[in-house]
Amino acid sequence: MQNSTAAAPRRSLDFTSSSFLIVAFLTGIAGALQTPTLSLFLSNEVHVRPAMVGFFFTGSAVIGIFVSQFLAGYSDKRGDRKNLIVFCCLLGVLACVLFAWNRNYFVLLFIGVFLSSFGSTANPQMFALAREHADKTGREAVMFSSIMRAQVSLAWVIGPPLAYALAMGFGFTAMYLSAAVAFVVCGAMVWLFLPTMRKEKVAMSGAIQAPRTNRKDALLLFVICTLMWGTNSLYIINMPLYIINELHLPEKLAGVMMGTAAGLEIPTMLIAGYFAKRLGKRFLMRVAAVAGLCFYISMLTFNSPTLLLAMQLLNAVYIGILGGIGMLYFQDLMPGQAGSATTLYANTSRVGWIIAGSLAGVVAEIWNYHTVFWIALVLCVATIGCLMRIKDV
Repeated sequence: MQNSTAAAPRRSLDFTSSSFLIVAFLTGIAGALQTPTLSLFLSNEVHVRPAMVGFFFTGSAVIGIFVSQFLAGYSDKRGDRKNLIVFCCLLGVLACVLFAWNRNYFVLLFIGVFLSSFGSTANPQMFALAREHADKTGREAVMFSSIMRAQVSLAWVIGPPLAYALAMGFGFTAMYLSAAVAFVVCGAMVWLFLPTMRKEKVAMSGAIQAPRTNRKDALLLFVICTLMWGTNSLYIINMPLYIINELHLPEKLAGVMMGTAAGLEIPTMLIAGYFAKRLGKRFLMRVAAVAGLCFYISMLTFNSPTLLLAMQLLNAVYIGILGGIGMLYFQDLMPGQAGSATTLYANTSRVGWIIAGSLAGVVAEIWNYHTVFWIALVLCVATIGCLMRIKDV
């Protein structure tokens, strides 16, 4: 009898954990169907100049920061993250429908981006819920989070090539409607299978809590992750147009390159999660920064499709460690503030998009797409300098 009663909670726990992994994959698919082709969508469908493409990414990042900051403070103070994630998925569906049929630049920027900002916030909120679930059940948080991040990377293996196939074969409307379906399924999975973890209401002000401890190092980590995501954002915005307009290579190569990098990120994240306690998060972040430096030097040097694909190993180490360890680094520096720490980490990506959007379009319009990678190289050097000053946890 004791064995049978013990087996039931174990099956329930495993089912809940599996549901977290599936939801992580679905949120990744929703993003991976939209982001890789956005610069092409704006250029080919909305017919705007490179500078306006960059401005769109900047504006979307600014709006996203305000939305996510508000939701992070709300989720840490009161309510249930589960209901919040479902709400974000529903608004993500509306955003995809708008992008599917609207081609007005300013409507997409101010209404579409506002709605999609809620959709993208479902991902960090889901990771915050997973951290609380892991802490409550005694599951190893680092490895569980790394496996979830690997699910997002798996989505990015499938997503970018699928996005280019849908956009080039059936049109952008079909691509955005596919992303809407991913949000619908994700919202249903969250509502039906993820745990409810309610909080007591507490009197607090502000949309997001500042770090209670390690403030200097948390700020430095914010700068580091912002610079790293900024270089990656420059790459995502610039690379498809660089491949097509300057190297004159097939459009589908851009999707294959993104999918290859995402596939290689999966073992990178799992290995980083396994060695995090032995080697330390700071050491792993330094390894990532050096890999990024080598990657952008290679992007400036090589233009062969074979070499461009081979170089994705360096890109995978760069983003795989950042994606798997960066969020946990914030959570360790901000104990007891899972939602604020996770959203602060997510906002490093959005600030990175602000930097990248401002630079990529202007630099490409004044000089060329190749020059944008020089900017990325400078940001990598600055990242390494900052990593020399942060403490380990």
